[in-house]
Amino acid sequence: MRLADVRRPRVCLIATAVGDSREFIDGWMARAATFGGDLSHLQLFTQPNVADVRAHLLAQDVIFVSGGSVVNLLAVWRAHRLDEILRECWENGVVLAGQSAGSLCWHRGGVTDSFGDELDALDDGLGFLPFSNGVHDDLGDQPRRSSFRRFVREGQLPAGYATEDGVALHYVGTRLHDVVSVLPDRNAWHVEAGEETALPARCWVPAG
Repeated sequence: MRLADVRRPRVCLIATAVGDSREFIDGWMARAATFGGDLSHLQLFTQPNVADVRAHLLAQDVIFVSGGSVVNLLAVWRAHRLDEILRECWENGVVLAGQSAGSLCWHRGGVTDSFGDELDALDDGLGFLPFSNGVHDDLGDQPRRSSFRRFVREGQLPAGYATEDGVALHYVGTRLHDVVSVLPDRNAWHVEAGEETALPARCWVPAG
């Protein structure tokens, strides 16, 4: 919200990746309300809940995308032309943000379990950011760290950035500007074929 640089930002949640779960939306809105701002959500199941999706999204200062199934998210968005609308929002200065699937979607691709328990390389993200994105890099019950590096090494994914849980990548345009975390002693990683570089995260605890 601070990145929007307005006193009372307009923030829209998009929870397509969890099927517009009412429980998730209500919980997120309750938590986000503690930070202020004019909150809304865009629902696509079973039909959009706003009359003009493009106008609603272009009127926002921040758009936040939930985690969930990135494969389902991308399919539904493309059916509703949200891929085009969100690019227009980005080009007009709207802050685009998200967690897990909501981070991966802005990149060219990444590692996903959307198809099943076995991890796969997803290579058809929105591609606003010309990198791959490995989310949940330190997740204990899945080999995401090794899978992401293998996919990059084998050329299934381009070079990119992996993030441990709690870590966020802050891009300005397509340039990585900052790495922040709500947890101490966390890292992001710049991953290329056969090489990786730790990017220590700056610990930031939001007020509220």
